[in-house]
Amino acid sequence: MANDASTVFDLVILGGGSGGYAAALRGAQLGLDVALIEKGKVGGTCLHNGCIPTKALLHAGEIADQARESEQFGVKATFEGIDIDAVHKYKDDVISGLYKGLQGLIASRKVTYIEGEGKLSSPTSVDVGGQRVTGRHVLLATGSVPKSLPGLTIDGDRIISSDHALKLNRVPKSAIVLGGGVIGVEFASAWKSFGTDVTIVEGLKHLVPVEDENSSKLLERAFRKRGIKFNLGTFFDKAEYTADGVKVTLADGKSFEAEVLLVAIGRGPVSAGLGYEEQGVAMDRGYVLVDEYMQTNVPTISAVGDLVPTLQLAHVGFAEGMLVAERLAGLKTVPIDYDGVPRVTYCHPEVASVGISEAKAKELYGADKVVTLKYNLAGNGKSKILKTTGEIKLVQVKDGAVVGVHMVGDRMGEQVGEAQLVYNWEALPAEVAQLVHAHPTQNEALGEAHLALAGKPLHSHD
Repeated sequence: MANDASTVFDLVILGGGSGGYAAALRGAQLGLDVALIEKGKVGGTCLHNGCIPTKALLHAGEIADQARESEQFGVKATFEGIDIDAVHKYKDDVISGLYKGLQGLIASRKVTYIEGEGKLSSPTSVDVGGQRVTGRHVLLATGSVPKSLPGLTIDGDRIISSDHALKLNRVPKSAIVLGGGVIGVEFASAWKSFGTDVTIVEGLKHLVPVEDENSSKLLERAFRKRGIKFNLGTFFDKAEYTADGVKVTLADGKSFEAEVLLVAIGRGPVSAGLGYEEQGVAMDRGYVLVDEYMQTNVPTISAVGDLVPTLQLAHVGFAEGMLVAERLAGLKTVPIDYDGVPRVTYCHPEVASVGISEAKAKELYGADKVVTLKYNLAGNGKSKILKTTGEIKLVQVKDGAVVGVHMVGDRMGEQVGEAQLVYNWEALPAEVAQLVHAHPTQNEALGEAHLALAGKPLHSHD
């Protein structure tokens, strides 16, 4: 179809990652004639270089830790080491299964899939592989790539990005992780479980600095206990090769040496050389600017995912892509409340949150209008069984709704679904307290926290 110059699609999508393929699947479901252009593999960063493979590595690390620590549960097991080739096979098998399933979905929805590197050639067309693909509307969804710093060259061997780390053919004896955000702490956590001596360097004053400060402090305490070292509050200055590794020097002169340096300072948008600016699309630092409905300043062009300056999360890409498809199909759409999007860092222990931090709540409502409550997981039976520690912190507007839920502890990512409902439905603590939570579950801790905030604590002190 795409080779037929007379074909005009309803929607042409440049980029087959989370945002792009979600728009394609939803658009086709709603009766739109959709073309999806992708230069690599459909699924993008999340499936092939991000969410899925990193979580597979983290789970392998969790199994390693369980083998080491099995005797505390009365189970005799031995840990004999990490077979990195087998770990990669496990990871790749997970990816392969999901990839095949996604390919099947795209085919079943009759999306026209075009493999090749595309470039925006007009407000209604994309050129790819010597042909012009025309649509009534174009969606830009070209995603992101790992960032570096001026003067810091990623060589793929001693100085690596997250892409390289996912394919590393060995477990490094030691590693410096530059960046204490989500990507940095997840790799630090997995590598520590594999037996690597890890040091995180973060220029800001806390790990996972976008989270509530209490969550950051709890994670830092847990990492200290695990033996993961970190240096906070001083920025990177330079990196240089040593005889058998890398030396990192900070702005205050302090230095660290390790076998590898993982540059995990975030991801930047893929937009250079793709024709966006030439077609008049408004940009800022490489990001495509959009309104609350993901519309650019060019009426026939929208953009979603890591390409736009919203939360760089796969599920945000899904939501943004579906919003665009529904808008183009004539459905009534509602802008995304990004504060209401669940955020999970899948390290050990996990950090999960939805809503706003205590600091942000005080800024918005005034310090005297904000109430907080911390529920320690030590009072939760299932967490005790799992031998995990941590807290659930609730942020409430006085006499009003819960506006923030912040959780630290193993498996807290699985509890964020209810927290999302609490925030997005503007629930009062007393309303959540009325719900009967299953016992013993970790989910019960959310119920207990709201019971306490409603003034009737059960398994916690007044």
